[in-house]
Amino acid sequence: MALVKAVITPEDEADIPVLFNPTEYSLDKGAEFTKIGVPGLAAPILQYTRGTPRSLSMKLFFDTYEKGTDVRKHTNKIYGLVDIRGPLHRPPICTFTWGTFNFQCVVEKVGGSFTLFLPDGTPVRATLNVSFTEYIEVEMLAKETPTESADHAKTYLVKRGDTLAGIAAAEYGDPQAWRPIARANGISDPMSIRPGQRLSLPAL
Repeated sequence: MALVKAVITPEDEADIPVLFNPTEYSLDKGAEFTKIGVPGLAAPILQYTRGTPRSLSMKLFFDTYEKGTDVRKHTNKIYGLVDIRGPLHRPPICTFTWGTFNFQCVVEKVGGSFTLFLPDGTPVRATLNVSFTEYIEVEMLAKETPTESADHAKTYLVKRGDTLAGIAAAEYGDPQAWRPIARANGISDPMSIRPGQRLSLPAL
């Protein structure tokens, strides 16, 4: 089977093939949660805030010793991916491709070391640590990410230990939003709710 080379393609520019394919790469994804402290609860409520883009990181090896040429001819192309392009007013959006793996991204960080030199000081070997962050078009993100908000009325069954502020934090993401719940249920004392009580949660 023929060797497939990894390639970085900046938008509207020529491909940048790597000299040597990476031996490994790391692909990470996470989610962000906000901790909402509610008086009377032993622990804060975790409220999902948003997802985080995937991040891709790898080491790229460059060696031009046998050719006796300056390795920076290759490494400068990678460092240049964090530079602003005049017409774009930002660094380019790139695609990292290796076989069937395609990753649309921006280059977030490049760092590395030069470890072998010719007698005149010309570097001929380098290892770069490259970090990519996934880039998704806003229109595509909106289509692929179904969202739900507190725009539909529903009911909630009170459990032991519940407070109106805690319910508001869990349902609306804001503990201060307990007042609309109180008004919708004719509650004058926010401490008077009891387990088993069914509350109407109004749309905000």
